[in-house]
Amino acid sequence: MLLLLAAVIWGAAFTAQSVGMEHLGPFSFNAIRFSIGGVVMLPVVAFRQRSLKKKAAGPEAGFTKRLVFTGVLCGLLLTLANSIQQIGLLYTSPGKAGFITALYVIIVPVIGLFFGNRPTLRLWISVVIAVAGMYLLCVTDTFSVEKGDILIMICALIFAVHIMAIDRLAHDLDGITMSCIQFLTAGVICSAIVPFTGEVITLGAVKSAAIPLLYAGVFSCSFAYTFQTVGQQNTTPTAASLLLSTESVFAAIAAWLLIGDTMTVREIFGGLLSFLAVILSQLPSKKPTV
Repeated sequence: MLLLLAAVIWGAAFTAQSVGMEHLGPFSFNAIRFSIGGVVMLPVVAFRQRSLKKKAAGPEAGFTKRLVFTGVLCGLLLTLANSIQQIGLLYTSPGKAGFITALYVIIVPVIGLFFGNRPTLRLWISVVIAVAGMYLLCVTDTFSVEKGDILIMICALIFAVHIMAIDRLAHDLDGITMSCIQFLTAGVICSAIVPFTGEVITLGAVKSAAIPLLYAGVFSCSFAYTFQTVGQQNTTPTAASLLLSTESVFAAIAAWLLIGDTMTVREIFGGLLSFLAVILSQLPSKKPTV
């Protein structure tokens, strides 16, 4: 339920991010949203750590080197993925971006190849269907791919790495504290980059983008990423990817309801193919795998 709720929040976040950039640059938007996400969680983290120490929770209590390292590493990946995604949204629609981003669900098991996991025939069939879906979604009649779509594809790859990092490094850590560290890390990095991009943050721009910033900071960051981290600790990365992939559908619905974003018949069919590939790749196998 936590992972599904995260998918709903993230789906609507595509629209919030797109609208927010009508007033702020990509790095400025991310700097503020991640800072909000981290600061909002600080009181919760303080209470959580105090509670863990009273219970003598062993390695989970306190800011251990491993906890801080994992939080900072995931923060770096989060910064990279969201920065590329934010820039990509300048050149493509929130609905299309949602379907393309969902490709990380297929990329996760493909990355598993490098860790000794054996791919199934169904996975390769899913990849072929996904490629066909991406073609219909992204390739224009002149056989060219828009810059925004390419950036979102790269973003999907980095999100897949982010999911694998959480699964391998944070499965036994305090998810709430780790999430807070990664948000603050991302906020600091984006803030440091802003002066080199030429972006200017004004009070008027922040006020105009207040609702998208609060949604992206409080709900998309503080709530959804924490839901992801905690939810992944109780399921496999494949199952987590399946649930999180539904954000693509929620992204298209939110973009249509909130800003009137529409897709062509070709793009809708491509999105459906992509979603079919995502679902097919994550269906449980007949034989249990380790």
